[in-house]
Amino acid sequence: VQLVESGGGAVQAGGSLRLSCSATGYVYENNCMAWFRKAPGKEREGVASFHTGQGNTIYADSVKGRFTISYDNAHNTLHLQMNSLKPEDSAMYYCAADTRFLGYGQLCKPQPSVFNGWGQGTQVTVS
Repeated sequence: VQLVESGGGAVQAGGSLRLSCSATGYVYENNCMAWFRKAPGKEREGVASFHTGQGNTIYADSVKGRFTISYDNAHNTLHLQMNSLKPEDSAMYYCAADTRFLGYGQLCKPQPSVFNGWGQGTQVTVS
């Protein structure tokens, strides 16, 4: 299983970026996927999660109303649309996925212990 992020970059405050996470080696049909971020000197933060079977999402309070997580089933790709970016959003963003089956009604939480696969990260810098 391989997860490859793309779409990071440098943007001015108020701008937008769209991150993508291409998954190969496994089809995430009823699984938990998420985005995390890690800024220097700060703990890793769960940004948003997505239940690929139900479409349920969970967002960190810091990004609610600004970020949108989505999943393209046809291309096995997880996205994170980030709008109204702030300097405090600057971080390395990581895609995470869990190959274990997630049933109907089960929560997909953006907590690191949930996931058994991680990408290498893509840098987002907001100035």
